[in-house]
Amino acid sequence: MRNLPIDALRTFVAVCDADSVTIAADHIGLSQPATSLQIKRLEELLETRLFLRIKKRLKPSEAGLKLYPKARTILSLSDEILNEFRQPELQGHVCLGLPSEFATTLLPTILGRFSSSYPNVALEVVCDLSRNLLSVTQQERFDLTLSLHSQSSNRRMGYIKSDQLVWVGSPNHGTQNQKEIPLVLAQDGCIYRQKAISQLNSASRPWRLAHTNPDLSGIQAAIEAGLGVTVLAKSTVPARLIILESEANLPALGSIDICVTARSSTNNDTATTRLSEYIRHSLL
Repeated sequence: MRNLPIDALRTFVAVCDADSVTIAADHIGLSQPATSLQIKRLEELLETRLFLRIKKRLKPSEAGLKLYPKARTILSLSDEILNEFRQPELQGHVCLGLPSEFATTLLPTILGRFSSSYPNVALEVVCDLSRNLLSVTQQERFDLTLSLHSQSSNRRMGYIKSDQLVWVGSPNHGTQNQKEIPLVLAQDGCIYRQKAISQLNSASRPWRLAHTNPDLSGIQAAIEAGLGVTVLAKSTVPARLIILESEANLPALGSIDICVTARSSTNNDTATTRLSEYIRHSLL
């Protein structure tokens, strides 16, 4: 009876995420030949081709696309079983940079589960705009960075998924119906701010900046007070706010890419790698 090797599935997923054997090999700590060999053996085991080379990049074949979500499920279950039954032995310190809206919505539960599984890993979380997290002066500060990017046809390194951008308001205030749309936004440089203003301008909708606040809690309080509307990734909308549907007559916003990247000098650090995988699997 033949069995699917977990390491080969992990390598397959890494190559899918990176669109490159070389980048995937660096991420999982293998040599390029070893990574290619694992993919070859997996293809031989499954008796099908898993990748196609298109414009010098590797893209999953039809069979690869079918295998990808199943491989992620198997890896997630494997990691969950190991975390549940083995003694916690992972140690270290990881500095994580992430946008504030993730710090107050999605990440607390994810990081809480990670800390329960690995109590000897100290987590330091720093919140800021994606632009600042990825700036040259900050790059060496963070072991791991969760960041938001305008959607691109070329998949970025560390890509996790795309998330729909939505207009968000208060259930108690119809501020979106005003002649000039009152906006509650973060400071200049925020990807949500850029999207809101550019899409309103493209649609020739008048707007005014009603309130500026650097973090999600302040933006939420301003919206609940009826000061205006904002733009957020759909998965991060706080429970007390509502998504303004198409009847609000606001322009479509498209999507953003969510990525997680490790500092180059810590790519092989076990605690950082484990946290990166944990966040990636949890957000999918």
